[in-house]
Amino acid sequence: MTVGERRILIVGATGLVGAAATEHFSFLPGWDVVALSRRPPLAQASYHIAVDLTDRDACLNAFKGAPRITHILYAALYEEEDLETGWRSTSQAGINLQMLQNVVESVEATSELSHVTILQGGKAYGSHLGRVPVPAKERWPRMSHHIFYWQQEDYLRARSAEAGWAFSVLRPQLILGDALRSPMNIVAALGVYASVMREMGRPLTFPGGGAYVTACADSRLIAGAAEFCATRPEAAGETFNVVNGDAVVWRDLWPSIAAHFNMPVGDDEPMKLSEQMPLFSDWWDRIVAAHSLKILSMNEIVGASWQTADLTLGYGRERPFDRLMSPIKLRKAGFSDCTDTEDAILHWLKRMQTARILPP
Repeated sequence: MTVGERRILIVGATGLVGAAATEHFSFLPGWDVVALSRRPPLAQASYHIAVDLTDRDACLNAFKGAPRITHILYAALYEEEDLETGWRSTSQAGINLQMLQNVVESVEATSELSHVTILQGGKAYGSHLGRVPVPAKERWPRMSHHIFYWQQEDYLRARSAEAGWAFSVLRPQLILGDALRSPMNIVAALGVYASVMREMGRPLTFPGGGAYVTACADSRLIAGAAEFCATRPEAAGETFNVVNGDAVVWRDLWPSIAAHFNMPVGDDEPMKLSEQMPLFSDWWDRIVAAHSLKILSMNEIVGASWQTADLTLGYGRERPFDRLMSPIKLRKAGFSDCTDTEDAILHWLKRMQTARILPP
């Protein structure tokens, strides 16, 4: 590593944020990328680490032979099979804290660490528990509800003060990106749902509940915000919401998604996707064969994201709570990028089609 060069470790490099960040930093002059993930990332990285993050000794050994790290973007996450239950689980919190500790302390043992960026989300404001004032702001006092964010943040605050490196927290809202079997990939769920309905000769019906106003965060935008935090001293110790900057109502996006797949829009037809879509796995297999797609099952693409889709589209709720996070603090700090959410959804659908994961 040359003088002045920075090397970032992206933990969870094949996830929604990690994949976009690996691609983002690999094209930045003066940056080198080390990717940590179970599978090799699609984007270019100079070095890849595959290790069980819950195994402290394995992590220490893995980093002994790795290049020296200056920055970490921690985008790994352990989720339980039932997402909502896991968000209230003490065991999930303990595992997520242990994973972070093993990474940070393994890097410290071999490198001179400068900065760590970690992800939180809307659950920091209690959006998974009920109505949250609109818009949610970083300056609010920490909620007393149980969530693994707090254990991770407290650990970083204490460890960084002792060791002399800095950290920042990014809080995105419903991330848009491309990752296989991610537990929270709404784009994959929408793409597979639309493809199966089209194959069955059905219109694109809205499967959710009542309308509400919400927002998203494109994974490319989050990657840019991570670069901002890693390179701006004033970001040290700060927490920033990161969202596209617009607001959306999911039902109002349905015509654009239907047009993308060359489908008519149907009447509302509530459907619990997490229960019903796995029943159509044979239809998905036909789509794969008919369009010579990559040999991936429905579950290998969507995973638990059917649960995310049910929550996001408001299934079973006549009037879901509006959910918006304010982007103002990050903008006033100097990061002014923004993204049109409708365009972002169509971009990631098209990208999955180009990669032969979804049919054209």
